This record gives sequence, C-alpha cells and structure tokens, in this order.
Amino acid sequence: MSFQVEHEIHKRRFGRNVGVGLLLVVMVGIVFALTVVKVTRGDPMKGFDHVVEPELAPAGATE
Repeated sequence: MSFQVEHEIHKRRFGRNVGVGLLLVVMVGIVFALTVVKVTRGDPMKGFDHVVEPELAPAGATE
C-alpha cells in the first residue's frame, strides 16, 4: 500500500481554508467582545418598538 503524494493545488486550498477559518474566528471574537462590553456596561437595553416613552421625550414637549 502506497500513499499518494499530495497535489500542489490541495496545499494551496488548505492554506486558503486556514485563512478563511481564522477570519471567521476573528469575526466571532469581535462580536462576542462587543456583546460582553455592552452587557457589562450596564446600559439599559431597550428595543425600539415604535412606542412613545414619556421618560425619553424632551422636557416641555407635551401634547
């Protein structure tokens, strides 16, 4: 039983796959870090659901 020699195109493809994998890990790390910073800052997390909230209206702006 003999092993075939790996073709040159497979070496290049492996290098590209490693590069894409590293980019993916970096992007996931950035998103994770931003999420951790946002959660630990303690800012109130509110979704903007198009509902008027009186505490956010400027002073004197009553209708």
